[in-house]
Amino acid sequence: MPLLTELHIDRLSVEDRLLLVEEIWDSIAPTQRAAPLTDSQQQELEHRLRDHEQNPDDVVSWEAVKAATLARLGQ
Repeated sequence: MPLLTELHIDRLSVEDRLLLVEEIWDSIAPTQRAAPLTDSQQQELEHRLRDHEQNPDDVVSWEAVKAATLARLGQ
């Protein structure tokens, strides 16, 4: 990992390195296309979309999912 030492990134705190990673990712993400789906992923996506279209009210809100998860974690 010579680049880490050359740029003295290894001297940064963990928090600063994580911020750096986030900034690097944010600079890359807008320029990249999404990875192509495999056939099985595409089929699963289509299956879930059909299921949602047939049962649009069969959903759970984010608030309900979050509350249930936090309750399970004891928070």
